[in-house]
Amino acid sequence: MVWRRFRRHPGALAGLIVLSILVLGVALIPLSPYDPDISNIPDRLQPPSREHPFGTDPLGRDLFTRVFYGGRISLSVGLMVVAITLFIGVPVGAISGYFGGWVDNVLMRITDAFLCLPSLLVLILLSAILREVELPLLHQNSVVTISLVIGLLSWMPVARLVRASFLAIREQEFVLAAQSVGASDLRIIVRHILPNAAGPIIVESTLEMAYAIMEESGLSFLGFGIQPPTPSWGNLLGDAQQHMTKYPWVAIFPGLMIFLTIIAINYVGDGLRDALDPFKILKRIGEV
Repeated sequence: MVWRRFRRHPGALAGLIVLSILVLGVALIPLSPYDPDISNIPDRLQPPSREHPFGTDPLGRDLFTRVFYGGRISLSVGLMVVAITLFIGVPVGAISGYFGGWVDNVLMRITDAFLCLPSLLVLILLSAILREVELPLLHQNSVVTISLVIGLLSWMPVARLVRASFLAIREQEFVLAAQSVGASDLRIIVRHILPNAAGPIIVESTLEMAYAIMEESGLSFLGFGIQPPTPSWGNLLGDAQQHMTKYPWVAIFPGLMIFLTIIAINYVGDGLRDALDPFKILKRIGEV
């Protein structure tokens, strides 16, 4: 039923197709005959051609290969940030919305404090600090590091959304019935309320993924994210700054990938929102 409603949304279907093509390209890019990191100066800044569909960059590297390798980084960051935001935001929102009272006040004030932080400045600061970290997984060029930095500043909308859903659902009759038969708070939260709040959480997750890709691209563009020669869409744009007026393809293709990916994710989110909207489901059932 959800898929039937989802595919009636043309933008969402188009977005899903774009994302599927992107994921397929990212998965198959290791088959490319070109190494994304090895320079080939004689072929530098070649325009798009059959051999190089996206042209080459200032060091002669195949831009098509580097763009799709960069997609692996950007999509990995997006997925990891979603996991981090759900890991923090769902428990905070669930506890706040279910128990209410002083627990709600304390958790929401903490959430508001995080919302007040200038996210870009804090992201840059944390990225700069992590340059000095020597742990294996936590160094500046690590996907884990970038994801952790972004995720720690992105969980608040999820927490507020989950809280709002729990506040509405906890007064429903099936929740009161579970309480009356002695079900524990944990069981009520996990087995009764959380599944009924899953729709908005799924939709918010798509928006968080788009936000994470933009943040990673911005950090890498400014030099505080993934560092060359490892490609990401952000540092590909950063490398293109000095050449984009005379050789526009070095900036067009990474920028186009960021644009298409974010638009596609947002359209998929819109489609999921409509497909999972309980009021629309009830309306369609009533029409039948």
